[in-house]
Amino acid sequence: MEPLKSYIDGAWVRPLTSTDTCDAINPATEQVCAVVAMGGADDVDRAVTAARRAFATWGFTTLDARVALVRKLVANFEARYDEMVKAITTEMGAPHTLSFNSQAACGPGHLNAAIEAALALEWEKTISNGGARLVLEPIGVAGLITPWNWPVNQLAAKLGPALLAGCTVVLKPSEVSPLSAQLLAEFVDAAGFPPGVFNMVHGAGPVVGHALSTHPEVDVVSFTGSTRAGIQVAKAAADSVKRVSQELGGKSPNIVFADSGLEASVEAGVRRCFGNSGQSCNSPTRMLVEASAYDEAVAIAGQIASSIKVGNPQEPGPHLGPVVNRSQFEKIQKLIQAGIDEGARVVAGGPGKPEGFETGYFVKPTVFADVTNQMTIAREEIFGPVLAMIPFKDIDDAIAIANDTPYGLAAYVQTQDKDKAHYVARRLRAGMVSVNGATQSYDAPFGGYKQSGNGREWGGFGLHDYLEYKSINGY
Repeated sequence: MEPLKSYIDGAWVRPLTSTDTCDAINPATEQVCAVVAMGGADDVDRAVTAARRAFATWGFTTLDARVALVRKLVANFEARYDEMVKAITTEMGAPHTLSFNSQAACGPGHLNAAIEAALALEWEKTISNGGARLVLEPIGVAGLITPWNWPVNQLAAKLGPALLAGCTVVLKPSEVSPLSAQLLAEFVDAAGFPPGVFNMVHGAGPVVGHALSTHPEVDVVSFTGSTRAGIQVAKAAADSVKRVSQELGGKSPNIVFADSGLEASVEAGVRRCFGNSGQSCNSPTRMLVEASAYDEAVAIAGQIASSIKVGNPQEPGPHLGPVVNRSQFEKIQKLIQAGIDEGARVVAGGPGKPEGFETGYFVKPTVFADVTNQMTIAREEIFGPVLAMIPFKDIDDAIAIANDTPYGLAAYVQTQDKDKAHYVARRLRAGMVSVNGATQSYDAPFGGYKQSGNGREWGGFGLHDYLEYKSINGY
């Protein structure tokens, strides 16, 4: 295969000096689906140099001009939508229906939400009796580091706000999911953005990601990935005092009260946990159930999990696909075994691959009962289709267990009592709380507390990571 090239200063280019390549693997077939030419620090430097040069003009274009180009980007995306669906399904194993309805749909969804937010934003206003003017300006060159699990979601949620704010961009996509990033770069190129406004450098996190984080001409780094990697990005960025925005890991609680309509709420919780094969940072992976309903809830969860099928991601349907690669599969297997070794009860699934799936990184949809919040499977982010069920005594016990985690990305509450839902939601230390299965719109803030990161993405909230606030007195 011809190695995928980087995109720098309006051209597709090979690395300057690096000869390294990386194979991207189709996780359903274990076959190579793409080869990536891995860039180095020198490629980051030439991309940042191009972005800095372009910023001198792009940073002072009109909002209307920026909106017009982002709208062209959306149009290009929509015209080649089926190609993006195929790319995501191939590179990370998301089933076709999930890729079509959710994974790829996030691209136009986020870009359009960012356009609406930018048009609604008050970019300049008087802020004091003395007549001082507040002006919102682009921060400069933005380094965007994105993950593989929702590749287009994270690309669009960062890229749209950055470009609309007036920033120029250097993107480092995950080498695990390069096909979707390559397509998006083609969409940008076809939209006609000036050279240097958008740049993409393929490469490894410790090389390209580190070079972006430490580069003195990068003004902000927006990172999505593991908490461990996010800490390294923040440390690397500290010496140049650049802004860092992080969307990191999660171990989200799903509090199920006995009055919730147990069968429906448990089924929804299981399916939401297993969505995207459990590879979502906001998955409700800890189901906390009121003690009086716990045994019934465990039985329901076991039945639902046992009925969920895994299957060929190229085929439409509600089945689960594989997890993304061998290392992820092996990590999940070790954590499932840790749950067994620490005394949790397997209600459904367990170690090994599902029957009939010797090839591919398929994981059995697994439910554990009799879990305590101190067990490894209740503390660590598994990033696979594994649910831990924990009983609670009363409302305060539920809140205490839910908050007893280093993470704070998302939380879920199931009850028909509105006052109870409000009480619990306000006391959960999480950036996003979903009540009774509600989903989040593109204009609501996405991000978390504690080790789940800092900053917020999506809609108008995502714009602010790429803006500086300037007060002009005597205007």
